[in-house]
Amino acid sequence: MKLTTYIEAITQALDEEMARDESVFLIGEDIGVYGGVFKATKGLLDKYGQMRVIDSPISEVFIAGGSVGAALVGMRPVPEIQFADFITPAMDQIIQQASKIRYRTGGEWSSPITVRVCCGGDIGGGLYHSQINEAWFVNTPGLVVILPSTAYDAKGLLKSAIRSDDPVIFFEHKRLYRSIKEELPEEEYTVPIGKAAIRKEGKDITLISYGYMMHHCLKAAETLSEEGIDAEAIDLRTLLPYDKETILESVKKTSRAVIVQESPKTGGVAGEISAFITENIFEYLDAPITRVCGLDVPPVPFAPPMEHYFLPNPDKIADAVREVIAY
Repeated sequence: MKLTTYIEAITQALDEEMARDESVFLIGEDIGVYGGVFKATKGLLDKYGQMRVIDSPISEVFIAGGSVGAALVGMRPVPEIQFADFITPAMDQIIQQASKIRYRTGGEWSSPITVRVCCGGDIGGGLYHSQINEAWFVNTPGLVVILPSTAYDAKGLLKSAIRSDDPVIFFEHKRLYRSIKEELPEEEYTVPIGKAAIRKEGKDITLISYGYMMHHCLKAAETLSEEGIDAEAIDLRTLLPYDKETILESVKKTSRAVIVQESPKTGGVAGEISAFITENIFEYLDAPITRVCGLDVPPVPFAPPMEHYFLPNPDKIADAVREVIAY
């Protein structure tokens, strides 16, 4: 076992998959000589060469489009979008091409690309370097969307994504890159796509989240336990397809749910899950489902006090739980 940061886990996954499969290659802005703006690809150019670690022009449409084309002729590209905020030029290639190729060809073709996307706030990056826009892709059938919260899952899920024949949007929260560490096995492992993790078992209420917000949920759960409230915490890990069975089993047990997401409330993952629970097990609920989300304003404020006001935090989550429990 080796103590490993989230960003180191990403690098390990890329290294292992490139060593395992020669069809895997990386492409993105500054990922070669510089090793990536966050150093996720540090050392890989020297190890695998410039034909497999490609420094691209500053063109997200080229990065995504070239990757889709390469996937169609047998390669397994892992393009990097340096910041989620700048993925919009690549949307046509991802939404109109990658997600639809298998369907439009009757299963004859697939697009096995894994798009690594750096996302998220609480880093003082302002509105063009702090967005988290997972909902754009969760609304697109044909894609797989992943957002891990731990170093273990970041490595295991990235390896599974690269091996998948589906196009995967793999979000990495930049706030987690060096703020969390855990011991990872030295032997190879993967984490299954589409399966949630129960981070904490409880009987009074279910907290559902993913990514950076999962850590806020666990901190809130610690505070609530001191008040006699036993919260269960579910980490979705995969947002499309999400683990419906685990969610239903938990909420049937607790009869209450609070769903937490960093992105704005309207049209988000939290609303989808809330509707899913209500449609399927309404009779089990003892209180309305509550969402704790980012504000419905253009994200994300640069000034730290405003950024902290915009984002969910453990106190906001704990307050929401108390209201639901008291309903």
